[in-house]
Amino acid sequence: MALNRKRQTASSAWLLVPGSLESRTGGYAYDRRIAAELRRRGWTIAVRELDASFPRPTAAALADAARVLADIPDGHTVLVDGLALGVMPSEVEREASRLRLVALVHMPLAAEIGIDSDVAARLEASERRALGAAALVVVTGRWTMSALERYDVGRHRIALVEPGTDRGPVARGSGGSPLELLCTATLNPGKGHEILIRALASLSPRGWHLTCAGSLDRHPPTVERVRAIVRAKSLDDRVSLAGELDDVALAAAFDRADLFVLATLRETYGMAVAEALAHGLPVVSTTTGAIADLVGPADDGAGLLVPPGDEAALETALSRVMSDARLRDRLAEGARRMRGRLPTWEEAADKMAAALERVRD
Repeated sequence: MALNRKRQTASSAWLLVPGSLESRTGGYAYDRRIAAELRRRGWTIAVRELDASFPRPTAAALADAARVLADIPDGHTVLVDGLALGVMPSEVEREASRLRLVALVHMPLAAEIGIDSDVAARLEASERRALGAAALVVVTGRWTMSALERYDVGRHRIALVEPGTDRGPVARGSGGSPLELLCTATLNPGKGHEILIRALASLSPRGWHLTCAGSLDRHPPTVERVRAIVRAKSLDDRVSLAGELDDVALAAAFDRADLFVLATLRETYGMAVAEALAHGLPVVSTTTGAIADLVGPADDGAGLLVPPGDEAALETALSRVMSDARLRDRLAEGARRMRGRLPTWEEAADKMAAALERVRD
């Protein structure tokens, strides 16, 4: 979709993302839905897909990204996903005087779980420079807003635009034994699959089955470690690593689930938990990101939460929920209440539109 080469229309922007916008992760889902909702409001959104090697770009990928930015006419608003922007500070600084550059930061690159300290330091220095050149920084969760304090990004330059959630049909559940557990997350060091499976392994293997829906390709070492735990604990018939599911298969997985489980170590928001609540599922997860707000209070909410990385606490929470049908029913009732309070994508798009309009004023 082409934008006017001479001037920017009142409601138009470019969106730059690394790799395919159709990638099935929470960050890309956010980018897709924001673009779609803005278009429904009459915005013209031109998407440019950069090389998939970001955030560890090759020299050719950086050169291509520089050409993409250089080809955008003066004065246009450009929303750049943080997976790309944070590692091309020179390119961003070069174009900042003529473009209205807006950083879209889901999570600072240096906050990735599993990277070593030297890599984290280099990423932080690079992202600090890039963010310094941006006219505005859009963050998708309050955790990221707080994390950017060390990047010298003043609150006046930050806009909070949390994700929306589509209401799905309330899950009907498995209807019997074993209890069907569902985890939707890419298998990588930050999502806690190893912790989750070790915690489940300590419980009776006869009463549950876990489906892990999420990419098996993005971090092969994590996948191998998870598979090794499954083999060592003799859980091959209890744990299904389903990989990425299309919309139909994912909807079916939600419908037959009895409990949503996610041992994530760090989130900026918690889109997977929000999606589970949108299906009325009780939740066992961690207190990172906005998950505690999404799930609600312990005595009247939709789930049990534990500190990230606390395997013993997770085991206790799983045991309580899985062994107590009345507790599951109470938490499911709480999930249905919280379901009605989830923010919508329409609300998110309104906030994004307001943020983008700020840089044109």
